[in-house]
Amino acid sequence: MSLCVATTSVPGDLSAKLEAIAAAGFAAVELHEPDLMGYAGTAKEVAKTAKALGLRIEVLQPFHDFEGQIGEARSCAFARLEQKLDLMNELGAKTLLIGASASRNAAPDQIVEDFSELAEITAAKGLRAALIALPWARHITKETQALEVVNAVDHPSFGLALNSFFSLADGSQAARLRDVPGEKLFHVQLSDAPGFDFDISGLKSQFGLLPGQGDLNLESFVRVLARAGYQGPWSLARVSDAMQAGRPAYARDGFRALVSLLDAVASTEPALKKPLKDLPSRGYPSGFEFLEFAVDAESKDQLTQTLSAMCFRRERRHVSKSVELWRQGAVNIVVNSESSGFAADAFAAHGPTVCDMGLRVRDADAAVARATALGAPVFQQPVGTGELDIPAIQGVGGNVVHFIDEKSDLHRVWDIEFDPVSKTQAAPPAGLRRIDHVAQTMRYQEMQSWLTYYTTTFEMEKAPVVDVADPSGVVLSQALSSPEGEVRLNLNGAGERRTFAGAFLADQFGAGVQHVAFHSDDIFETSARLKEVGFSRLAMPANYYADLAVRFGLSKDMTTDLREGQILYDRDAAGEYFQIYGTPIFNGFFFEIVERRGGYQGYGARNAPIRLAAQLRFLQEGQAA
Repeated sequence: MSLCVATTSVPGDLSAKLEAIAAAGFAAVELHEPDLMGYAGTAKEVAKTAKALGLRIEVLQPFHDFEGQIGEARSCAFARLEQKLDLMNELGAKTLLIGASASRNAAPDQIVEDFSELAEITAAKGLRAALIALPWARHITKETQALEVVNAVDHPSFGLALNSFFSLADGSQAARLRDVPGEKLFHVQLSDAPGFDFDISGLKSQFGLLPGQGDLNLESFVRVLARAGYQGPWSLARVSDAMQAGRPAYARDGFRALVSLLDAVASTEPALKKPLKDLPSRGYPSGFEFLEFAVDAESKDQLTQTLSAMCFRRERRHVSKSVELWRQGAVNIVVNSESSGFAADAFAAHGPTVCDMGLRVRDADAAVARATALGAPVFQQPVGTGELDIPAIQGVGGNVVHFIDEKSDLHRVWDIEFDPVSKTQAAPPAGLRRIDHVAQTMRYQEMQSWLTYYTTTFEMEKAPVVDVADPSGVVLSQALSSPEGEVRLNLNGAGERRTFAGAFLADQFGAGVQHVAFHSDDIFETSARLKEVGFSRLAMPANYYADLAVRFGLSKDMTTDLREGQILYDRDAAGEYFQIYGTPIFNGFFFEIVERRGGYQGYGARNAPIRLAAQLRFLQEGQAA
């Protein structure tokens, strides 16, 4: 199987593009001719560079406005063809990608004749050409029309090219491609798109996404073509300008997305080969085992005072390091105040921060094997005497993820590496059972990298992107969860420095965990316990509760209980949702406590603007004081 990517998808000059593509794991490229035109060397030098990097140049593209020309324009079109074919032989490329002409002067009765002559010329040079329909073309706007031309020409050197965006973004199903002969299909480009109720197939530069980032049924598209007998390269087409801009990680993200898609189809489709040998399946995350904070003495006091105010107990201390375990229910919070090592480096770079996340999986080694095969670096640090070597990787932005399973002693890490602390007087638990979700904040341009990383490494499903109105701008929120909801993540993309999320990014010097939500089985009982121990919660305006009572038809007693507890409320057809927010601590980080009733799966999106306004008000009041 040949994994391919268009050079136009990767930022940088041609040399940088080829290096990034090879480093990501691709074996082949579609060479975008403008990239070649801007290169200082010759075509043969490009071929030599690609070969040294282990890359094949599969396709030269684009070749436009060829067919249907008359007179001098036709002579010019064939002269351009000859030049492109000679260039291809110097590059070692074998397929010329021809985009259907958008010229208003293209004569429909010339199309088959022109392509028949093109096929003969191409064959004489030992090459081939593939025709792709374009939604904005003059005559060939659908793949069915392109296939009719290919069939009419009926030449072994002239075939069809398909792009999943053009085929599916108008709402069509892949099943209509079942009759495409595999031997006449020369090239396939894969591109995703968001789901809309209208045709966006002509808006690829605005909406094109990597596989898995959108809503198109790409698995069906690949399956249908594999069953039709397609044996050629699977290539990543260019994504939208907004998604590509400033993203040097595009090649790595693209490799992850492409391999994950093809592997998912190949696991149940005998007609498709596996993209990588022995690639483990996506890991199933069955829960958060721990979250680890990197702190210094001052921020440790802030964090542990807040944990104590939520009725956490300091239960264990590391046998040889300045690391403590705080626990309540199934929540394990690790507080690391070491002056050297990874946590210290994370603190130096970001200030107090969540530097590590432990996920429970069925097979820790398999989870690492898949992640590293898809380009994630293995995380390693010195292991002391009596310590466990827990499998781990570095995710997007350098965040560390450790994997805990029950196949080995990994799940006994708290007994092996930590000693119990002396029993001290502590408040009874507040009913916090487990981690409900973790929210990570990053820049808009990084959101798709994080999304691809999580969905290709783990069995996680994405919810639609939600626009959250901040008093100073808009934040994009993308929710992910394991199939049963044991692990939930919120990815929040911020742009404006003035937004609460944007200010967090600026203070953190990069992406990071901005808040952690704990699950309670009874929010009102938990609220009462937290009030007894003095937990500092975010104050909500009275106007919110007046609107809430009318919006949901709440009883007077319920509204009073919510207002007195500063509890936010949401409801949908599946169930109810309750939220308590702690006041922000270091760098705008905060804790949340939630209760889900019934089948509620959301995160109280309609409450987000209220919460954000309250947080900004809290910070402004603190600055004024």
